[in-house]
Amino acid sequence: MTFKRRITSLLSSKGKLEQAIHLMETGETVRGFALLSRMAAQGDMEASFRVGRAYLDGAGVPPSLEEGARWILGAAEAGHVEATFVLATLYTVGLPEGFEIRAQTAGLDLSARPVSGERHSDFHQGRHWAQVAADAGSADAQALLGYILTNGPEDLRDLPRARALYEQSAAAGCSQGHLGLALAILHSAETEDARKIAASHLKEATKGGLGTAFDILGRMSEAGAGVPQDMGAAARYYRQAAERNIVGAQARYGLFLLEGVGVELHYGRAETWLRRAALNGDAESAALLGDLYAKGGELPPNLMEAASWYRLAAEQKHGGAARALGLLYLTGNGVHRDPDVATHWFRVASESGDHHADADFGNLILTGASATDDQKQALKERFERAAEKGDLVGAFNLGVCFAEGVGSTQDAAEAARWMQKATDGVVNAQFWYGRMLLEGRGVQPDPTQAMHWMEKAADAGMAEAQVAVAQLLVTGQINGRRDHARALSLYQAAADSGNTDAMFSLAAMYGGGHDVEENRSDAQKWFRKAAQRGNGLAQLMLGRYLVRGIAGVTDLVEGRSWLERAKAQGIQDAEAELINLDDARADEDD
Repeated sequence: MTFKRRITSLLSSKGKLEQAIHLMETGETVRGFALLSRMAAQGDMEASFRVGRAYLDGAGVPPSLEEGARWILGAAEAGHVEATFVLATLYTVGLPEGFEIRAQTAGLDLSARPVSGERHSDFHQGRHWAQVAADAGSADAQALLGYILTNGPEDLRDLPRARALYEQSAAAGCSQGHLGLALAILHSAETEDARKIAASHLKEATKGGLGTAFDILGRMSEAGAGVPQDMGAAARYYRQAAERNIVGAQARYGLFLLEGVGVELHYGRAETWLRRAALNGDAESAALLGDLYAKGGELPPNLMEAASWYRLAAEQKHGGAARALGLLYLTGNGVHRDPDVATHWFRVASESGDHHADADFGNLILTGASATDDQKQALKERFERAAEKGDLVGAFNLGVCFAEGVGSTQDAAEAARWMQKATDGVVNAQFWYGRMLLEGRGVQPDPTQAMHWMEKAADAGMAEAQVAVAQLLVTGQINGRRDHARALSLYQAAADSGNTDAMFSLAAMYGGGHDVEENRSDAQKWFRKAAQRGNGLAQLMLGRYLVRGIAGVTDLVEGRSWLERAKAQGIQDAEAELINLDDARADEDD
């Protein structure tokens, strides 16, 4: 700073203000704030405003909402337009409950602590100060007043006036004005021309870096509304909105990366953006992360991680995630096995509208999970009412009630009657009814029809049905029909969905002795998968494979470990294998 400028700054209020602003903008915020505070205490309106902003931003002084708002109020009352707009914004965004903006007093309280707590909007005060600033020509305040008249309490709403304010603000080049006007147009848009005009205003809003504008343009580009349908453009808009912390855009961009839509498929980046969206409260992203970890992609499945994300989504009443979490607790995959916890999550899923979970929930609670007689009776009555109205899931669960004697004595014929009604749309009912036909429970035995219904359930993706049908095709139990190739395919499908019994049976088929090509390497792989999920027989077989080198790799240490696990589960052949292993080692030592 030149000598002349330094002297000027000492003699002129304007010079002092310029020096203080220069210090604040060049990183010397403590010195700048000290100079501003002295000027503010002497009644300088601009300095008062900047002191208030410094407190709100924590620039050169510890942040303090109380002190910041106090100085902003003083500047606004003195007629400072920008301070008036900031004050309107504070009231509109919200202040902690019980917090009052008091008129400034002489001196500054440097020991003031930040005020925290849930914020509550005061739209009426916000409207008053926004009106003052808007009348003074503030384009930002015009946009804010338009927002208040659009989204505030019913007694303040005035959509035609709000739109006029947005138009006035946008004409002055305000990004928020362009955004507000675009939203107002889209609210009543009935033609493509109107949507095109809205898109043009959104593009102007993006010049101000407004994340919401990028997000809406992404959705319009994805749908081809107001702009040409362009998934690449949608992905770019979503990315820019996501980087500005728009949660919905983080979710969409993560999904685009996961599926390779409009952008190169990238599991790692997809996981990053879905994680950010999920942690910001997006339940669908949390559920997608659960699916990603459950199924595996570039990395092996991680069911513990899947369970944590499913739980995050389920706690927000996401039906699909709650059902998935219930299934994990039911099977003990990734979490400890607990039918009662499974019942809880199936209930959450059912109450959230997931009809598949309704079947799982009813089936589980009626056949073993803890529930009082009154609870079971109430559940049966609920299903009975639904079934009589034609609800197929209710018919299925009512069939379970009669089959298991819940709320009444067992009645296999009634169970079969309701199960048959439910076969029109409930996969579980198709499988149950098929088993009843196979076993002659409540109906005349009919193996051919039994196979028909169980195959329908298997073809619909029900893992339990796939395993049952595959077993029947291996043994030829029904009409002597054997089809090992189809059995292998069904076992494969069930194994891929996480069914442990299917994993073991698939491995056994690959191990030889069936009408399919032997593949001992694949057999060992599937024995391992089943063994890792606690299947005792699979642990025995994996131990044998490793000890004997059946798949080409011998590992006595790991093989022994799996045999010992199988023995701990009471698998008798495991003990014999361990004795043979010890005898072989003793012979080698001799």
